[in-house]
Amino acid sequence: MNDTNGKMTVQWYPGHMTKTIRMMRENLSLVDVVIELLDARIPFSSKNPDIDELAKNKFRIIILNKADLADENATEIWKKYYENKGFKVLTTNSLKGNGINAVTNAAKELMADKIKRQKERGRLFVPIRCMISGIPNVGKSTFINKYVGKTLAKTGDKPGVTRGKQWIRLKKDIELLDTPGILWPKFENKEVGLKLAFTGAVNDNILDSETLATEFISLIMKIKPSAIASRYKISIEANETPHDLLNKIGRARGFIIKGGFTDLTRTGEILLDEFRGGKLGRLTIEMPDDIEI
Repeated sequence: MNDTNGKMTVQWYPGHMTKTIRMMRENLSLVDVVIELLDARIPFSSKNPDIDELAKNKFRIIILNKADLADENATEIWKKYYENKGFKVLTTNSLKGNGINAVTNAAKELMADKIKRQKERGRLFVPIRCMISGIPNVGKSTFINKYVGKTLAKTGDKPGVTRGKQWIRLKKDIELLDTPGILWPKFENKEVGLKLAFTGAVNDNILDSETLATEFISLIMKIKPSAIASRYKISIEANETPHDLLNKIGRARGFIIKGGFTDLTRTGEILLDEFRGGKLGRLTIEMPDDIEI
């Protein structure tokens, strides 16, 4: 999307997301722990600022999901960053289930004192109630399905598949309240909006794939240009623009259309798909030192 000055902006806030904020607020009194899933490739941009205010009086667990797609050293830095802010932080790969078993122990650790007090008052069984939140496409439904051990939560490739709320009871005395993925009304910081679009948190059809891919190349050239050079077997010259490189990638892939031109739309779509699928290697595209707090 472009504003009146021709600058790209990202705005995405369907009505069901407004309802989710209201639903979370109404149900927070029922839960002990709020678990927030972040995308380990963009641990700042994928964090919803509304959650901190909504859950300020609850125990908090942050999960850096899709850690298998992110740079390992960068993930450790982000883990310490959020731990220093008072969160319990875990890393997971929801698709394979790596790290998910640690969530139960983390919740029990946070609730240990409360459970002890309840048992001293004669309450023998004290279930831990957790609310799971996360922006669209962060892998929340896949995480829940792995955690529970069977397919209960609806999953999909498109942002915002999960619509309603549902309680999921686990055998390990934990109950989960799932919530739809939510975003905030407007990304004042263009970089945050772009990074969400790169990872697929924002629907592709509201942004031009050629422009988005060019912005992506511009970012990767600052972080790890070899990721593009090695994946597409191209050389990168000092004076080439991101648009030049997108054209080079398309020609290397054979995406040629009538007239001998490069199909830049298809090239952009493939580039972004391959980044999202980890085919460019393990990439974290923002660090604590880079972000505007």
